[in-house]
Amino acid sequence: MTLFSKIIAGEIPSYKIDENEDFFAFLDVFPLREGHTLVIPKIEVNNLFDLPEEYLGRILLFARPIAKAIEKAFPCDRCGISVIGLEVPHVHIHLIPINTANDLNFVQPKLKMTEAELRKAQQKILDHLKK
Repeated sequence: MTLFSKIIAGEIPSYKIDENEDFFAFLDVFPLREGHTLVIPKIEVNNLFDLPEEYLGRILLFARPIAKAIEKAFPCDRCGISVIGLEVPHVHIHLIPINTANDLNFVQPKLKMTEAELRKAQQKILDHLKK
């Protein structure tokens, strides 16, 4: 069971943003920027392009309203998307509020956010997701 499967199962707590029968979205606790959210399938697959065909398009459709909520919740030019997948062997898409391409640079130091800051970021996204 991957770390992300344990998060989906509730064995590891997360700052959940959204969920349906196939996908789960939650805040990255080691974010590049405030609002950095991960979108994952509920099935364990290591590589995005190994996902069953029916998941490929639907993961982006699931992510779209979350990305729009991120754009409204945080000052940014847009919500960037990145698929790297080296940290956890479970497909994950990064949704990150960005102003420059460097905001998607995973070599830069991660933010150190408190639990209160993460909850505030979570609520900001949730407030815009409902609208």
